[in-house]
Amino acid sequence: MSYKALALQLACQTVNTFQTRDEAEAAMLRTIERLEQQIAASINFIGKDTLLVVVPESFLTGPPLSETTEQWREKAALEIDGRVYEALGAMVQRQQIYFSGNVYEQDAFFPELYFQTSFIMGPNGDVLLRYRRLNAMYTPTPHDVWELYLDAYGYDSLFPVVKTNIGTLACIASDEILFPEVARCLTMRGAEVLLHATADVSSPLVSPKNVAKQARAIENMAYVVSANAGGVIDSPIPSATHNGGSKIIDPRGMILAEAAQGESLAATADIDLAALREFRQRPAAGNLLARQRNELYAQSYAQTSIYPPDTLLSQPAERPHFVRTQQEVIKKLYS
Repeated sequence: MSYKALALQLACQTVNTFQTRDEAEAAMLRTIERLEQQIAASINFIGKDTLLVVVPESFLTGPPLSETTEQWREKAALEIDGRVYEALGAMVQRQQIYFSGNVYEQDAFFPELYFQTSFIMGPNGDVLLRYRRLNAMYTPTPHDVWELYLDAYGYDSLFPVVKTNIGTLACIASDEILFPEVARCLTMRGAEVLLHATADVSSPLVSPKNVAKQARAIENMAYVVSANAGGVIDSPIPSATHNGGSKIIDPRGMILAEAAQGESLAATADIDLAALREFRQRPAAGNLLARQRNELYAQSYAQTSIYPPDTLLSQPAERPHFVRTQQEVIKKLYS
């Protein structure tokens, strides 16, 4: 099977200047209306075989800046059964696509926190997969409440994949593309297409994240569909900071399509599942997945703890805490 995927490069409307939940949700709903127009126009331009659309990190809200965890949760973190998800599901159902984005999300098990969540919706508008970002600098993650999170959801929830008629899909969030273990754990569970919602800092130079996108594709013999912001709206961050370079990369690390700056549908390419599966099943030096010897590394990981788990069980989830924790980790590593 072959179909077209689109890493749709959007200018992301922020909600930082809004004071209330109602104001923020109204802006999110306007973003969804505009997004649907862009998706429909893109499909008409690219072709009706465009079955997968990926949009940037925090496409509905932008990131938290000066807000506390409580303020951001109350203003911008989505309710799992709320009207924003409902509007997204209705949009996806009308467009009959697989759709992946990245949002901030409330969780009833952790009422004082929020999690950054990448999701995949199917053509029926249902959420097929939720991936909670595991590595973040200033926002809560499942690892920060490790024991409680495992009690609530179990270990298998950390690296979800979903089998669909367009391949086995999985999500990677933002700079987690720099952590090879995330992509590898997803691939070990069968992922064939890695959906990467991000907000990369643009540069004419070769950036670490762009190197990592190709590396993750090569290491895991997987497609990477990476959607970056095409600017930010109503933010103190300069709009050109996060602007451009959305791309689709094939399992050999070749960039099939790449957007320049601004809003763009240029990052579209064919996903050839038959070729991918043949590539993975062919004995060869380049079949890196078939050559993995995981036992070699398991003990090193098991006996080495770097960033500690459960740090939010007794501390508020605010920026000073995350900075202090990283300082302590660095001291332990290099003292």
